[in-house]
Amino acid sequence: MPQAKRDEFKEKMLDLRRVTRVVAGGKRFRFRATLVVGDERGRVGIGIAKGVDVAQAVAKAKTCARKALFSVPLHDGRTLPHEVYAKYSAARVLVKPAPSGHGIRAGGAVRAVLTLAGIKDATSKCLGRTPNKLTNGLATIAALRKLKPSRSHNKSETLNPKS
Repeated sequence: MPQAKRDEFKEKMLDLRRVTRVVAGGKRFRFRATLVVGDERGRVGIGIAKGVDVAQAVAKAKTCARKALFSVPLHDGRTLPHEVYAKYSAARVLVKPAPSGHGIRAGGAVRAVLTLAGIKDATSKCLGRTPNKLTNGLATIAALRKLKPSRSHNKSETLNPKS
């Protein structure tokens, strides 16, 4: 019996909403799913998709999130290389590195994104006054995309060039 390929990515549902489109005959209902996908080793992505039913919306969002995967540079495999700030729509997020053993001090959407990215020690603050999980999650993704690798990684690359 062939074994099913085990998925290396974990997923977390950030938001699931019923959205409405008004047409001549009335209202058409669909579902919008926001899903974060990550391998907890430095790769994370977020996907947003709509479907006629919940299962279809989640499946489409998962596919979208896998296409949007990117690598996050980690310092010592646990935390961020430096402090980073990002804004997406009305959401503003500040994420700071923390000493080893500190844990993730973040809430809601920011915590889900950081956990699935493989960050184990960080402090975060949502500065925008929006409770919207979708924009807070996208602001966190924008912040993680701004990260630059720490200098210790750059020095090791220059000492041992890959040729």
